[in-house]
Amino acid sequence: MRALTNYLKLKDAYEERRQNAEDSEKAPSMWRSMYRAFGRPILLSSTFRYLADLLGFAGPLCISGIVSNLENRNETADSEIAAQRLNNTNSSGVYFMESTELLENTPVLAVLLFLALVLQRTFLQASYYVTIETGINLRGALLAMIYNKILRLSTSNMSMGEMTLGQINNLVAIETNQLMWFLFLCPNLWAMPVQIIMGVILLYYLLRESALIGAAVILLLAPIQYLIATKLADTQKSTLDYSTERLKKTTEILKGIKLLKLYAWENIFCDSVEDTRGKELTSLRTFAFYTSMSIFMNAAIPIAAVLATFATHAYLNEERLSPSKAFASLALFHILVTPLFLLSTVVRFAVKALVSVQKLGEFLQSDEIGDDSWRNGDTSVSLETCRKHTGVTKAFNRKQPIRYQLDNYGYEQPSRRQLRPAETEDIAVKVSGGFFTWGNNLSTLTDINIRIPTSQLTMIVGQVGCGKSSLLLAMLGEMQTIRGQVHWSNLPQCEMFHEGIISGIETDLSLEDDRSKNRYSVAYAAQKSWLLNATVEENITFGSPFLKQRYKAVIDACSLQPDIDLLPFGDQTEIGERGINLSGGQRQRICVARALYQNTNIVFLDDPFSALDIHLSDHLMQEGILKFLKDDKRTVVLVTHKLQYLIHADWIIAMKDGSVLREGTLKDIQNHDVQLYEHWKTLMNRQDQELEKDTELESQTALERKNLRRAFYSREAKNHVDDEDEEEEEEEEEDDNQSTTANRRSKIPWKVCWKYLSSGGFLMVSLMVFSKLLKHSVMVAIDYWLALWTTTHGTTASNNTDATSYGTTAASNYSGYSNSTVGEDSYSEHRFYYVSVFSILCGSGIALCLITSLTVEFLGLTAATNLHHNLLNKIIHAPLRFFDVTPLGQILNRFSADTNIIDQHIPSTLESLTRSTLLCLSAIGVIAFVTPAFLIAMLPITVGFYFIQKYFRVASKDLQDLDDSTQLPLLCHFSETAEGLTTIRAFRHEARFKQRMLELTDTNNTAYLFLSAANRWLEVRTDYLGAWIVLAAAVASILTSSRTESGLVGLGLTYALTVTNYLNWVVRNLADLEVQVAAVKKVNSFLSTESENYEGSMGASKVPDDWPQQGEIKIQDLCVRYDPALKPVLKHVNAYINPGQKVGICGRTGSGKSSLSLAFFNLVDVFQGKIVIDGIDICKLPLQTLRSRLSIILQDPVLFSGSIRLNLDPECTCTDDRLWEALEIAQLKNMVKALPGGLDAVVTEGGENFSVGQRQLFCLARAFVRKSSILIMDEATASIDMATENILQKVVMTAFADRTVVTIAHRVHTILTADLVIVMKRGNILEYDKPETLLEQEDGVFASFVKADM
Repeated sequence: MRALTNYLKLKDAYEERRQNAEDSEKAPSMWRSMYRAFGRPILLSSTFRYLADLLGFAGPLCISGIVSNLENRNETADSEIAAQRLNNTNSSGVYFMESTELLENTPVLAVLLFLALVLQRTFLQASYYVTIETGINLRGALLAMIYNKILRLSTSNMSMGEMTLGQINNLVAIETNQLMWFLFLCPNLWAMPVQIIMGVILLYYLLRESALIGAAVILLLAPIQYLIATKLADTQKSTLDYSTERLKKTTEILKGIKLLKLYAWENIFCDSVEDTRGKELTSLRTFAFYTSMSIFMNAAIPIAAVLATFATHAYLNEERLSPSKAFASLALFHILVTPLFLLSTVVRFAVKALVSVQKLGEFLQSDEIGDDSWRNGDTSVSLETCRKHTGVTKAFNRKQPIRYQLDNYGYEQPSRRQLRPAETEDIAVKVSGGFFTWGNNLSTLTDINIRIPTSQLTMIVGQVGCGKSSLLLAMLGEMQTIRGQVHWSNLPQCEMFHEGIISGIETDLSLEDDRSKNRYSVAYAAQKSWLLNATVEENITFGSPFLKQRYKAVIDACSLQPDIDLLPFGDQTEIGERGINLSGGQRQRICVARALYQNTNIVFLDDPFSALDIHLSDHLMQEGILKFLKDDKRTVVLVTHKLQYLIHADWIIAMKDGSVLREGTLKDIQNHDVQLYEHWKTLMNRQDQELEKDTELESQTALERKNLRRAFYSREAKNHVDDEDEEEEEEEEEDDNQSTTANRRSKIPWKVCWKYLSSGGFLMVSLMVFSKLLKHSVMVAIDYWLALWTTTHGTTASNNTDATSYGTTAASNYSGYSNSTVGEDSYSEHRFYYVSVFSILCGSGIALCLITSLTVEFLGLTAATNLHHNLLNKIIHAPLRFFDVTPLGQILNRFSADTNIIDQHIPSTLESLTRSTLLCLSAIGVIAFVTPAFLIAMLPITVGFYFIQKYFRVASKDLQDLDDSTQLPLLCHFSETAEGLTTIRAFRHEARFKQRMLELTDTNNTAYLFLSAANRWLEVRTDYLGAWIVLAAAVASILTSSRTESGLVGLGLTYALTVTNYLNWVVRNLADLEVQVAAVKKVNSFLSTESENYEGSMGASKVPDDWPQQGEIKIQDLCVRYDPALKPVLKHVNAYINPGQKVGICGRTGSGKSSLSLAFFNLVDVFQGKIVIDGIDICKLPLQTLRSRLSIILQDPVLFSGSIRLNLDPECTCTDDRLWEALEIAQLKNMVKALPGGLDAVVTEGGENFSVGQRQLFCLARAFVRKSSILIMDEATASIDMATENILQKVVMTAFADRTVVTIAHRVHTILTADLVIVMKRGNILEYDKPETLLEQEDGVFASFVKADM
């Protein structure tokens, strides 16, 4: 595998640099390591490049020879040539030609020009191919190096925010690509100076001192180029920062869109994105300005240099400037443009590469897991005991002294002290005197002394945030150890012991098994469920062999079969980020199934019941844990809030505030801590009641399954309007004729191009078209004027001084450099006339270069601004249904990749395409004007070009798609690994994940290499076509030389030479634009999304400020559906809720309870009937007014990054006292007060710095802040321990005593104290009365739900 080979090369070079370093603390040089690993191919590429550059100078010299010979032939009589030939003929009649005469032979020069071009282009493409292949290899090695580091990253780095997922993604997606691109451009660094020096020498040979003036102009303006390039790099960096921030905000909005719509906060958060977008656009404006200045300088420098050179030559030299010298010089200036044009690009990429290497170095130096024992130096490592594995690499924290770095390859675990039998007897894990931290030197866990009995069920219990999950991670070695010991004694052969570290030696990228485990793998199910982008089956088996019976038993234990039956392809359906969006409970059960399926001695389950309803929890406990795991004699450690399961525990660890409160069996605790036992007992009774509920009551699981079913049904109803591209491909497959398909795909999407241009505004489009055409006309005029200026027939100048007429006659009349004697005044006058017109044309050309470069960039910027603004508004204001049926990843792609293409790539591609196309057209026009016979040769060349570009564009698009489709799984694998790091390490599956990463890297690298090879294919062919054009132009010029001025011949050949450079750019830019315009097409497909009706028929001013004051709700004949294509979910519902009433709504699966709660906020399609709140029909209200006056607490806790204040009150309308009051009600006041900053304390992305339970409490506080008369609670206490829930139930009843509270109940005990209970079935109200009355109806549905309570 190439990625592995290249990785080992780079790794060896890196390790060698480290060992040779004098300062062991200092990071090894990444640059030198890269040179050592990949230097040779770069040197080979540079050799090819030098040969190509030297051959490039043959073109101007051949042009000079051809024009000079034609000039001389016109002036030399045929009789003289015949006499000369006669002298060189010997007695036998053989004519001997001298080498100089051979080179003066125009047909010979034409053939030499053709051959030189073909060879030059061949060497150039060979050089490109070698560098690109090397660049791809380097990227593969870097990716492997980064991945290897990720697998050893310290968990505290991730949890404390020192290393975010975004940073890792940037390293993988951006920094490695920057280095790859830098390597592509690397040979230019040393090839450009040689090219410039050679060019200047040849110019001096042709034009003497005046050439130095032109070169001086170039050299003086070059620093400006450099300055612009560095400014561009800086601007791009700031643009990237803003776009990352904008994308982060957009992602948060999309993930929490339901909450934002329910709270009417979408505009506030939308404005926040627009603010960031505003900063990004300011940066993009600067970027556009510098880009246009760079393009302008590249176009203006050669014009300025040519003007300075020829004007100086006219005044310094008395003899005339011959066309041969003039056009050879012009061709040389064109050659000098290339290194100048590349200079800014190379400098920019060099600067980026420096930054990337710095970031990469910092990342490779960051802390690794298990560093502490080495740092503390308690452990003596015997180097003699280390046995080497070939091909397995190992490294510890880069900052550690060299004595602790065993070598650059992996070793067997060093021998450790054997434990005494007493220590290991029936104990799987033992922690003694443990103090653990997450890296801020404050111990999260203090004085931990626990033991986990072998083959028994241990339960860890405690309130939210007391450190239960941290304890599991501390045992797994994920936390940093301040002091203390963790013993793992589950290896029968050699029991291991370690000081505050679990894994001493990590293996590197190896295809062998990890032979140096010092504990068996642990089947670990984290609290936050983590899934792979793979099928359900692959997520459960997780690399273990598939055993049908075991698999079936696990599926049944986790009640997954009903969910699997709903999936389109059963357990072969892909889930995860890019797959089907499963609910929290479904994801969690798959993670638990994974832990159960693995054949490991120890199983750690971190709160597996938090997202499950009571029936499922019970089933999982009985079938999964008590039966499946205990029968297998496996050691189980279970963290839970469900205290009713404590009776099943063999060993209990009770925690409080980061330390162990009690440890022992339930009986021990009953005897020694009566108070704690009594406290548990009351909570257990409460939970036991829930367990006994009739199974007919709708469970959370049933709801999840309903949502899953609805999602698929709606996606089918939507007829897969996922992405137009996919639709097109499907249509194309239906075409039976393959050539028709190819034909359709080779068509350019002009409609979309026009949509893009029209987004930029008609004025800008007109200005761009007009300025472009005018600029290229002036460019041709400059060169044509030079032809007239330098052409002469050697005839005596006439006295005609009519300066207005010019043409071929003017050229002969005004040839101030003619050999004839002309008066000094007349000569000066003609010279001044030619130089003046030439200067005016050059000045106009330079001005137009500036205008065209600015118009294209700012046209692109205007289009980007409008498209993003429209897209954001459309998405934010789209109905909730849109988010149910459109995958989140697809929407995010529009805001990330597609917006980036529209912002930065399309304008430059458009500029390059129009420039190269107009250059080619003007060149062919000039050649045809000079030698019309050339058009005959052009016909077959045009046909060839048409077929080449057609095939290339189709192949290029497919290869581009292949590259994109292979890149996505690779990037996902990296982010997936970073997210599931603890799980992968607990399972000891690093080697398998490395193997997968290497496969994905190789696949992507191969696809990218194919794409690059296709570009070389195109360039070789278009370059050879260009060489034929030059040959055709030269032959046509030679054949018609008697009728054509030598100056015009020079003009034609110089233009023919430029065609070679620009032909392939026309095709490549066309192919690029075709791919990039797809982004515009995708964005446009979302712009047709219908928005919610925000206006309403009643003006916001007509709604009283204190509405709703009473909280009276009348539901009249209400019919609701999610989509006009779907069946109604509520049918003719009628209900009346008195002001201040507490109402509970319950029912079975699909009964319509949640739909009713959404109907209060007008989030669903109310197509009949109405809901009247305090006398106002809510359907008539503006949505903003309606939603801002009601409160809801959702089941899933959603927090946004920012501060606690922002999460409670983003509108900034509440006082601090009110916020503190809400936090007090939600039992969070003390916790928030302890945080640095209080209300302004930081909330990280998704609220990751708080536990799930704390996040739910913040969501409750959020609802309390908005003191509305109506509160809707959608089973908001799922992730909260029972003690906290008890308090909350009372608090809600007290805080909302005088307000209307509607509780959507998934658990019946929450609504037994309600004033009114509504029982629903299939969208209808089945029972409607006080709970006492309903309980009296023994055969009633509600009574059957709560029978067990009676």
